Amino acid sequence: MASLAFLLPGGFIFLSFFFVSADAATKFYQFNIQVNNVSRLCHAKPIVTVNGRFPGPTVYAREGDSVQINVTNHAQYNISIHWHGLKQFRNGWADGPAYITQCPIQSGSSYMYSFNVTGQRGTLWWHAHILWLRATVYGAIVIMPKPGTPYPFPRPASEETLVFGEWWHADVEEVVKQGNSLGLPPNMSDAHTINGKPGPLFPCSEKHTFAMEVEQGKTYLLRIINAALNDELFFAIAGHNLTVVEIDAVYTKPFMTSAILIAPGQTTNVLVHANQMPGRYFMAVRPFIDAPIPIDNKTATSIFQYKGIPNSVLPTLPHLPSPNDTTFALSYNRKLKSLNTPTFPAIVPLKVDRNLFFTVGLGMNPCPSCVNGTRLTASLNNITFVMPEIGLLEAHYFNTKGVFRTDFPDKPPTPFNYTGAPLTANLGTTKGTRLVKLAFNSTVELVIQDTNLLTVESHPFHLHGYNFFVVGTGIGNFDPNKDPAKYNLIDPPERNTVGVPTGGWTAIRFTANNPGVWFFHCHLELHTGWGLKTAFVVENGKQADQTVLPPPKDLPQC
Repeated sequence: MASLAFLLPGGFIFLSFFFVSADAATKFYQFNIQVNNVSRLCHAKPIVTVNGRFPGPTVYAREGDSVQINVTNHAQYNISIHWHGLKQFRNGWADGPAYITQCPIQSGSSYMYSFNVTGQRGTLWWHAHILWLRATVYGAIVIMPKPGTPYPFPRPASEETLVFGEWWHADVEEVVKQGNSLGLPPNMSDAHTINGKPGPLFPCSEKHTFAMEVEQGKTYLLRIINAALNDELFFAIAGHNLTVVEIDAVYTKPFMTSAILIAPGQTTNVLVHANQMPGRYFMAVRPFIDAPIPIDNKTATSIFQYKGIPNSVLPTLPHLPSPNDTTFALSYNRKLKSLNTPTFPAIVPLKVDRNLFFTVGLGMNPCPSCVNGTRLTASLNNITFVMPEIGLLEAHYFNTKGVFRTDFPDKPPTPFNYTGAPLTANLGTTKGTRLVKLAFNSTVELVIQDTNLLTVESHPFHLHGYNFFVVGTGIGNFDPNKDPAKYNLIDPPERNTVGVPTGGWTAIRFTANNPGVWFFHCHLELHTGWGLKTAFVVENGKQADQTVLPPPKDLPQC
């Protein structure tokens, strides 16, 4: 059993975690509730915390485990928790996005998330999935392999989890409300963090620095998570190379790099060999941004410290790629490939039953009360998604009429030169709760195309309930006659969150073998709030084990 407590202005959210192993006699966890205020960056303010800590504690499980997580909400905000990257077979009730697979847990109410960890091992994470509460409501999930199953790389001496985030001095919900009322993007974050701390380069933060101690000659596994709301991040360690061995809880062909790029929602495991002169070395993150938009460009640091070296030794900074280093970003992503061995195969769909083409668009809607008379919006295939008032999965399961439509277009209604000269028109953008219906076990190819509506920009897209293969990516407009010939159908990277490059496109493939309603959205919280999202309705199969499980009795009601 494990318990977490979230502190919010006006109340608390209590989470109790119960872990039951596939071999319950050998695996059992118990966490206890603590509630504390958290102070960071010279500003003490009440924030959402887990066990009095920010970020929340790491949740450990093993492949094959069953997990039950009871959530009791005593806060002024409604909340839901998403277990990011867990596939939740037939069990969307435990997925967590508010108004998609459940109504949020209201103040004074409880909900038990119950799910199995099946066929997955590696690094994932959990976070709030309503409003902007995931600014501080997040933590790591570490899934260990089954007993006796080794890593497909040299066993490290030990491991550490690094969770990257963003920090606002103000209440982030108030920041968002102010931006919406003005029709402007909310104020950018005041700092980036590594395990909740910005490091000594930020004013007044000398005592707020995360450090890990290492021994010369040993190799360490770093489990890295980007929990930032809106920023892709570069990460490097001064004087040390990194060997990438896993992304989004899927093993990769190892390759060495001086830095990694990680988008919001993604995880990356790297090996680092402590083979330098004993000393203190900065681990650092800063944003990657190759579009003309404002962003918090501050560098967050933590310390990679050799054993026996005193704290008085000044650390050295790594050579991070420049913030607009598109060449490095594209080159790094091209190196990511699935391991594709008999033990860990890459089962890429070769025949496609359904071809989808989604365009990403930003736009402006009239807003007489806003500063510029307009309010920013976002769309897929010219549709700005409208959140329903009840959970979509519940409406689908009980066949409730009038909640959503399943006529989301397979392609944009108005083709144009997507990445040509900047466009300011919305091209007939409409609002609606329109979903994509997929036949059970059908194979799907989805091309996500960035556009120059207002501006080109990178977009990390996350698909709930599934992993997918990233079979192709490119800059400019996708060419259906030429680009598929360049696809990697042998060992493409397998992910749950993928970055669509600025002014470019990404093609993914997956098999729709998990029935239910599954959210698909940009993982930039800013764009999600503007409507850059939809959902897939995957129909039941013919067999009893191919249908959505019945809802739990304590499913929250709206």
